[in-house]
Amino acid sequence: MIVKNIFLGMLFLIIAFAGFSQSLPESSKIKIDSLFKKWDNLNSPGCVVGIVRNDSLIYARGYGLANLEDNTSNTPQSIYYMCSVSKQFTGYVITLLARQGKLKLDEDIHTYLPWMADFGKKITIRNLLNHTSGIRDDIDMARISGLSIEGILTQELALNILKKQRSLNFIPGEKFSYSNSNYVLLAEIARVVSGQSFASLAEDAIFKPLGMKDSRFVDNNQEIIKGRTASYSYNSIKSLKNSSQNVYTLGDGGLFTNINDMAHWVMNFYSPQSGDAKDIEQLTEKGKLNNGKEINYALGINVDKSRGWKRFIHNGGLAGYRTIIAVYPDLKIGFIVFGNSGDNEIYTKIDQLAVLFIPDISNKVVINQPIIRKDSLSALLKNPDSIKKLTGDYIAENGYRLKFSIINDKLRMNQNNLLVNDSGNTFSLLTNPAVKYAFHVNKKEISVDLFSPVLSQPIHLIKFLKDTLLSDKVLQTYTGTYYCPELDCSYHIVLIDHQLFLTNNLYADSKITLLGKDHLITDYDFLYHLHILKMDEKIIGFELNNGEIMHLRFNKID
Repeated sequence: MIVKNIFLGMLFLIIAFAGFSQSLPESSKIKIDSLFKKWDNLNSPGCVVGIVRNDSLIYARGYGLANLEDNTSNTPQSIYYMCSVSKQFTGYVITLLARQGKLKLDEDIHTYLPWMADFGKKITIRNLLNHTSGIRDDIDMARISGLSIEGILTQELALNILKKQRSLNFIPGEKFSYSNSNYVLLAEIARVVSGQSFASLAEDAIFKPLGMKDSRFVDNNQEIIKGRTASYSYNSIKSLKNSSQNVYTLGDGGLFTNINDMAHWVMNFYSPQSGDAKDIEQLTEKGKLNNGKEINYALGINVDKSRGWKRFIHNGGLAGYRTIIAVYPDLKIGFIVFGNSGDNEIYTKIDQLAVLFIPDISNKVVINQPIIRKDSLSALLKNPDSIKKLTGDYIAENGYRLKFSIINDKLRMNQNNLLVNDSGNTFSLLTNPAVKYAFHVNKKEISVDLFSPVLSQPIHLIKFLKDTLLSDKVLQTYTGTYYCPELDCSYHIVLIDHQLFLTNNLYADSKITLLGKDHLITDYDFLYHLHILKMDEKIIGFELNNGEIMHLRFNKID
């Protein structure tokens, strides 16, 4: 009876919601406008907002300026660059091509891209779609190779970079790791199998059927786009500056559109006019890792729950553009927000809009929810001396670091986080017992594995010893030229006044900090962590292991 009543209650909510008038009352408009008050002025850039319900765009408004130089206001007609929101359109193009039998999602990508290197492991189209391929990000690789942040990354240049890759970040299917390269390659696959340019393919398959008259993919930075919204950001002194788009690749981005057109795409999720319900079902099918674990990323869009309802969502960001859309298919409602001021607060507005329109049916009582421990006495160590060997600094392969120390007979992680000894050398966070740290001690090294519900795999970190001040003779062994065959670029390590620096003709010199003798930390965000490679104790190169880029090798050539 209880289950039946809950079902009837949910059904009533859906019917009542669907029966709402397609025009919003003034009170609702006031609430929406209050969320975007920050950008509602004619002296700065701002954003545009759209709310879709059933088959109508029931609210659309612009805030602030689309162009500061000619005082053009933001409107629902303003053309925005979609950044990574473009990926779901690429995923849908691939879905439609698969239905037509022109490709297979589980086929090796070499079937379609024979020029890609043989990595020794099968990479499928589905791996690309789910970001589980292990292929490195082309935007990051372009910066490393010497393309400055002001330079233009084109589709041709991105493909040239990808052709030269000779190793992967990880075994395909082993983990989820977001990489724009996946969708650049998908656009190329679509072009190859269809015989059309990707832009014309998207036009025929999506934009025309949906009536998206102002939408198109663009890969030429010189192309004139009427009504284009300018991109801005704030500098260090909080004054506005131009923040020009410098990536013109296809698939991962490339889409220009507006609120009015995007509303038709939102409707297509629950009332398909391009493709059919089975295509949408495939587009929104969650990916799986090799171990069978499901991930939220589907074919260019995330699938999760919000306020108890299924939700399709994706955001994007480049230069000063911030874009996000969210669709609740069971309620036939969607929210769209695009910004042009470089303000990440834009992303938070999606959830705030949902609060105004989406009934919350989430179950507030979570069964088997971990008890949050608040009594710090449970962190008191019975024998602090026995675990002193576990304290110190640890580093993961990708440069992620942790520090463990004993303060007042309690083990702390990164100074502030108290740990509770569960058993042996396994500890968990006081405030979140689901996050665990399992230490391992052997003759060779001391290490720790970090387990968390948000991680597909534990993070393995090795303890390193902080060296005392090294002599110039020791530091000199690091100096030399380091060459990357994959990117055909070089960096130099030099010794100046007892300090090591990483240098390159295109970038300012960066101070190097040594963590132990094998880990180098620099000031470059794209070359942050370098792992020294040795043979017979002689330095022969380093690997860039930097977040999303792993095992990119640089050989020492002098």
